[in-house]
Amino acid sequence: MTFNFSTPYASTRLPVLARNVVSTSHPLGAQAGLRILQRGGNAVDAAIATAAVMAIVEPVSNGLGSDAFCIIWDGKELHGLNASGRAPAAWTAEYFKNKYGNDAATPPKRGIDSVTVPGAVSSWVAMSEKFGKLPFADLMQSAIEIAERGYLLPIVVQGKWQAPLAEIGHLPGFAKSFLPHGRAPNVGELFKFPAAAKALRAIAATKGEAFYKGEIAAALEKFSTENGGSLTAHDMAAHTVDWVKPIAKNYRGHTLHEIPPNGQGIAALMALGILEHFDLSGMDADGVDAQHLQIEAMKLAFADTYKYVSDSATMDVNVDQMLDNSYLAARAKLIDRNKAQDFKAGNPVKGGTIYLTAADESGMMVSMIQSNYMGFGSGCVEPSFGISLQNRGHGFNLKPGPNQVAPGKRPFHTIIPAFLTKDGQPVMSFGVMGGNMQPQGHMQTLVRMLDYGQNPQTACDAPRWRFNSGLDINVEATMPTTTVQGLQARGHQVSVINDSYQDFGAGQFIWRMGDPASEGYMAASDARRDGLAAGY
Repeated sequence: MTFNFSTPYASTRLPVLARNVVSTSHPLGAQAGLRILQRGGNAVDAAIATAAVMAIVEPVSNGLGSDAFCIIWDGKELHGLNASGRAPAAWTAEYFKNKYGNDAATPPKRGIDSVTVPGAVSSWVAMSEKFGKLPFADLMQSAIEIAERGYLLPIVVQGKWQAPLAEIGHLPGFAKSFLPHGRAPNVGELFKFPAAAKALRAIAATKGEAFYKGEIAAALEKFSTENGGSLTAHDMAAHTVDWVKPIAKNYRGHTLHEIPPNGQGIAALMALGILEHFDLSGMDADGVDAQHLQIEAMKLAFADTYKYVSDSATMDVNVDQMLDNSYLAARAKLIDRNKAQDFKAGNPVKGGTIYLTAADESGMMVSMIQSNYMGFGSGCVEPSFGISLQNRGHGFNLKPGPNQVAPGKRPFHTIIPAFLTKDGQPVMSFGVMGGNMQPQGHMQTLVRMLDYGQNPQTACDAPRWRFNSGLDINVEATMPTTTVQGLQARGHQVSVINDSYQDFGAGQFIWRMGDPASEGYMAASDARRDGLAAGY
């Protein structure tokens, strides 16, 4: 029997209630995390095991050559982890202009010259060393087993596997790794990744040393050199992670926490800081008034984010200036309730991704995101170890400014985990994956929960919009027709899109219900992907 996997019906899910929870976009990832929790591991252990599995089962969105960020509640306080990689030592604006012409505005979108140092594996090691309970090698076992035995390709991932082949199918190592039989696997077809299993075994045995200072690093340098790139073993060995203090903004009696720049989490904080000046709760949650205000607030936030955010060491303004209450109040006054606008950056006073979350009954909560950026990242895959390399280098600019490429510099990043507290206590670990949709998803789902009291799963299932640029927005086909028409009447250039995988993000949410040992958590997982919230 050949089934039709498209559906004319809106998918709804019910939240999952349990004292130990893992939520991510592939069931095998959630199951791996649960097994670790059941063995006595904590939420950090579970998150690491889940992340390793996700690198295998959702390679469209992440892999062993990805970057990662994390926010952890250890039971007493929040910790942020920035494990994004840096530019190779050879990267300058002149390097790219000499290769791609003086008209080049950014490093290439795909190929070996879009690859910065991968940071995901270092995040696993750093998290394990600081907070883990179980041996690091134990956390790799599910991923190793799945890579060797294979898994059956799920529906949503298969569609996105096929989509970029014309663009990246010819790139080094891609076909050997991801096109068995000379094509993308079909839905339900067994896919094995033995090269990645070999890498995972080396990572497990050396706690990541093989990846950054050993045989995998050497293999990556050889692969890069052979294909005209500049990534070296020295670049790999020089990689470090940073434990950072999350940045925060209050909204409706709660506090949203994000990783500080070089990521775009500040955009969500700015948008909420602007929305704080409007009474959304008095408006229909799905009506045109509420949606218009949110869109305009997000536009204002992005205008500043795209101008000012880069590696924090090179920013012209700091976070406090961008989040200043008086500045955001002034930005809020620019919104016309009846007209869409194309906002420019203000002047602050100067002085493809996977997301997962895990929580355990001791109270530890983890918000983690891992990404190769665009679908299959650079499209380049080191074949002997199955290292699918991200394309974060494309996030740099070549013209002078805060985000201009430079040796050892971190690029502007789209991936952002989030965390919500109230009066200094944990409330929710969550994230919404998907490029520049991430801060937009953070804002939209939080508004639904905090302004309208929608539970996390309902807030996740609700129709979303995405701002692109200028007056251009996309909306999901499930958005009420009257709202779409109302947005168009106010000047928004609206396109209705049926494909929600990347266009509208996919969220995972864990809400703390009270004492984790007795009241547990409420978890939600986005039906826009093949995900699962599971607990016990």
